[in-house]
Amino acid sequence: MPTTRLWNLRRYWFWMVTVVFALFSSTLLFSADNTQAPASTLDRVRQTGTLRLGYYADVGPFSYQDEAGKPAGYAISLCQQIAKDLKTEMDLSNLDVEFVLVTGADRFEAISQGKVDFLCGPSVETFARRKEVSFSVPIFPAGLGALVRADAPAQVRDALIGREPPYRPLWRASIGLALQHRTFSAVTNTTALTWLTSKREQFKLDAKIVPVESHDKGVELVLNGSSDVLFGERSILLEAKKRNPGKDLVVLDRLFTYEPLAFALPRGDEDLRLFVDQSLSRLSRSGETQSLYRRFFGEPDENALAFFRLNTVAD
Repeated sequence: MPTTRLWNLRRYWFWMVTVVFALFSSTLLFSADNTQAPASTLDRVRQTGTLRLGYYADVGPFSYQDEAGKPAGYAISLCQQIAKDLKTEMDLSNLDVEFVLVTGADRFEAISQGKVDFLCGPSVETFARRKEVSFSVPIFPAGLGALVRADAPAQVRDALIGREPPYRPLWRASIGLALQHRTFSAVTNTTALTWLTSKREQFKLDAKIVPVESHDKGVELVLNGSSDVLFGERSILLEAKKRNPGKDLVVLDRLFTYEPLAFALPRGDEDLRLFVDQSLSRLSRSGETQSLYRRFFGEPDENALAFFRLNTVAD
């Protein structure tokens, strides 16, 4: 009997040692795998020597393709400066900057799935979007505007710019009458579309909203009469008008919202966000950001200069 118990005890201890060894080995393998995998975007860039930047083809003057089909624009130029800083900081003389084309529909998904390291295009920060991605310090003082045909009815233009006609003392009543049975458009998956939908409900308008895949498509609908108004970021609308000379388009002299633009980044990657914000602040302090603004938008007014001062973070 004692011999049997001793034998069972030995078998038990042998089994325990085997299980512990297996668990320990698995932990080592898991740790080894984690050591090999990049812990952050900057680690991956350091390992691969490649920085992947998302951009749009048709969101000028921020992010677009030039006549040679290459990425260009205000946001692209800022990102190229950030890439230069990264090359210097990481001592990566052969850093390869790869631009990856994205759309308004898949841009944030491209970040969360690791297809791009961050987005070199205009993005408005909202709480809903912060559930998916993070954002840099603001890069541009933007807001929503409206584009119409030059021959749009005067009452529509007056209502949109907030001018009260003499025969209607209440603006809300005026806008309800002038904008009833109209068709409005905005690009899919933008704050313009969200804002437009909320305003239709607020003013109880019997109006149709047509989402479009791009600003160019929205301009096309306005030109052929399928849409009365295209809503979008005002600088983008001004650029769209510039690309269609002689087409009798008008961008109204009004901002409906104030929505500073920023770069979208991977959520939770604080090291990358810190580097991007440091680089953007350095560019602003040196005056390079203001020079780029001048190149793509003209001379900055005092409001724009104040915007850059307020959004520059000290070292």
